[in-house]
Amino acid sequence: MSISRETANAHLQDPAVLCCLTRAGTVVSPAELEDPEVFADLVDSGLLKLDGEVLKISQVLGATLKKDCDGLTPLTADLLDEIQEAAGPTAVAEEAPAADVKPAASVCTGGMVHLHLEHADGLTLDFPAGFSVATAAETPCTDKLLRTLVKKGYPVKEVRLSDTTSYSDGILSIDKDLTEKAVACNPLVKEVTMDVIPPEKRHVYSNTIMDVIPIAAKAEGKLGEGTTNVLTGAVFVLTGMDEAGVQIHEFGSCEGYMDEKIRFGRPGCPDPDDIMIRVDVKIQQGTGMERRGPFAAHCACDTIISEIREKLKDLSAEQPVQQETFRDVKRLGRPRVVLVKEIMGQGAMHDNLLVPNEPCGVMGGQKNVDLGNVPVVLSANEVLDGGVHALACIGPATKEITRHFFREPLVKALAADEELDLVGVVFIGSPQVNDEKTYVSQRLGALVEALDVEGAIVTTEGFGNNHIDFSENIAAIGSRGVPVVGVTFAAYQGQLVVGNQYMDAMIELNKDPEGFENEILGDNTTCPEDAARAVLMLKTKMAGVPIAAPERKWNAQVIRENQALVSDV
Repeated sequence: MSISRETANAHLQDPAVLCCLTRAGTVVSPAELEDPEVFADLVDSGLLKLDGEVLKISQVLGATLKKDCDGLTPLTADLLDEIQEAAGPTAVAEEAPAADVKPAASVCTGGMVHLHLEHADGLTLDFPAGFSVATAAETPCTDKLLRTLVKKGYPVKEVRLSDTTSYSDGILSIDKDLTEKAVACNPLVKEVTMDVIPPEKRHVYSNTIMDVIPIAAKAEGKLGEGTTNVLTGAVFVLTGMDEAGVQIHEFGSCEGYMDEKIRFGRPGCPDPDDIMIRVDVKIQQGTGMERRGPFAAHCACDTIISEIREKLKDLSAEQPVQQETFRDVKRLGRPRVVLVKEIMGQGAMHDNLLVPNEPCGVMGGQKNVDLGNVPVVLSANEVLDGGVHALACIGPATKEITRHFFREPLVKALAADEELDLVGVVFIGSPQVNDEKTYVSQRLGALVEALDVEGAIVTTEGFGNNHIDFSENIAAIGSRGVPVVGVTFAAYQGQLVVGNQYMDAMIELNKDPEGFENEILGDNTTCPEDAARAVLMLKTKMAGVPIAAPERKWNAQVIRENQALVSDV
C-alpha cells in the first residue's frame, strides 16, 4: 500500500521499498513506496528482505527508476538515477510552484510559531513554540486562585466494633448493629458482615474486592473546596458475592487471601500500615452482573460509612496529624492542558458515580451511564476531594477504585506543575454500543476544541473493548491539532486492538513481569512515576520534539529508559 506525503516525512530515515510493480523511468514519490510500519510483519512472513545496501526514503524521493521492478523491491543504488545525498531528515516539500526567496517572517500565535518561507517552493511549516516562551510574550505568567481545598488528616490507631459510633483520640468505634441498617437499605442486599483486619493479620480469605473507600467528610464548604476531614490509617474494603456464591466481578476476580491479592501502597489500595474495615455484602442471586446488584452492595457499605461521616463533621477537639492543601489555579500565560479520564460505562457492573454529596460517598452522585456517558468536567480539587465513587468491577489489576481517584497521581501531577495550566478533568464513559462510542468521542472533541487547550492526556482503565473508545477519544482530540498522550495498560495481554495516527505517544501502566492482568488489586494502575512520564511525554510532544516509534511488542526496558529520562529532568 502506498504512503502519503505525511507518512513519508515521518519515515525519511527508514528503508525505501516499492509498494507495487513500478516501470522504468518513474520518478519515485511517496505513492510508489510501501509503508515502513508493516516492514516487520513482511520480514517475519518472508515476503521482504532488508539485507544489503537499501537506500533511505529521503534518498530515493525524486530519483528515477532505471528498470521495471516488482512490488516489495528494496531500492538500492543500482536501481536509481539521481539519488539524493544521505543527509539528515528533510521534509518532503508541498507540491507547489517555486517562488522567489525572501527573508522569513515569524509570528507567535497562541503558543504556535507560523513560519512562512517564500523561497522553499512555498513550503509552510507550523510547529509549537517553546510553550512558556511563546505565550509569555503575549500574556504575563500570573496565577489566578479559583478555590482552595484543605484535607485534614486525623489518625486511627485502633478500630473497635461496639455499641456506638464515635471517633476520639485515635480510636474509631463503629456500631456493629449498623450492618442491620445496611441490609435494610436495599431489597437486593441479603446479608452484611463487618470485621476489622489489622496490618499484622492480613492472611485472611476474602470474597473479591469491589472497592477501597476512604473515610472522609466535609467539615466546611462543598465538594472541591473548604475543609475535608479524613481519617488516616484506616479504610473500608468492600467485598461481595451473590446468594449462590458467585463472586461480584467481571473480567477477573481477586477473591483469596488478602495479603496476596492486594498491591498495598498503590494509590487505590490500602497502605502497608492501614487497618482494613471489611464490609462483606451478599446480594440477591443472579444480580451480580446487573447494574442494580453491585450498586446495592455499594449502598450498603456507604450506609455504614455515612454514620461515621456524621461524627467527623466537627473534630475541633481533635488535633490533625497532617494537612494537605490543594488549589484550583488558572495559570495565565502557561499552556492550557486537559486531562481526560475514560471510565467504565457499559452498564451492568461498569458504572461510576460522579460528584456525590460527601467525599467518596454514594448519595447525590450521578451515574455516568445515566448521563449517556457524555463528557463531564470536574475541577482537579473536586476529583481529589472524592468526586468519583467507582462502581466498576472489572479486572482488579487495572480498575481504578474510589481511593484511587481520591489520590489520583496524574491529577496531582498536572495540578502541581507550574509550567502548565490544567483547565479541568474530563470524565467520559465507554458505552457498550459502537454508535454511542462514536457519539461521545465526537462530543469530547467538540468540548476540547471549546476549551481551546494546547495539550491533552487521555487515560483509560481496563483494556480490549475500552481501547476502542480510547482510540476514538485520542483521535477526536488529535484530529483537532491538539497534541495528545495516551495512558493505558497494554503490555502482553492488553495489546491494542485498534489504533490511529494520533496514538504516537503512549504511556504503559503494566507492572506485571509477564505483562498480564494478574488479579492483584491495583497492580497495573497509574502510580506517581507513571504520571511523571506522562507529563514529560506531553511536554515533549507539545514542544514538537520527535517521539520515537514504539517497538512492535511490549518491552519493559522501554519503560525503564523513559523513567530514567524523567529522573534526569
